Amino acid sequence: MACIHARAFAGQARAWSAAEFSALLDSPLSFVTGDARSFAFGRAVADEAELLTLATDPSHRRRGHARACLAAFETEARARGAETAFLEVAADNAPALALYRAAGYLQIARRVAYYARETAPAADALILQKPLP
Repeated sequence: MACIHARAFAGQARAWSAAEFSALLDSPLSFVTGDARSFAFGRAVADEAELLTLATDPSHRRRGHARACLAAFETEARARGAETAFLEVAADNAPALALYRAAGYLQIARRVAYYARETAPAADALILQKPLP
């Protein structure tokens, strides 16, 4: 997962390390959907789920893998009792925003200058929410 994450977010954000993924996976609240091309990493607590990251290897983009991982994330979150899903996305990540909006996520908040960038000004983070009926 760390390798896919690093390739997916190259130049945009600091990639998560294998140790970070491993530590998150130690929690029974965490879960992963996807495969070696794309994955969604989330957690469910009580009646809420949070999509922590969604990453697709750049060589596999535009083939529906992220959409499938997001749908599987929502299915697993519902199975764990979540009624609402939340996620955070960089305001300048147009492809991700298009995916999330098409899936029914709506913006509920903004964190100004939240994501540091190596060669550009910090990007705002948008907090999105979707009911999971």
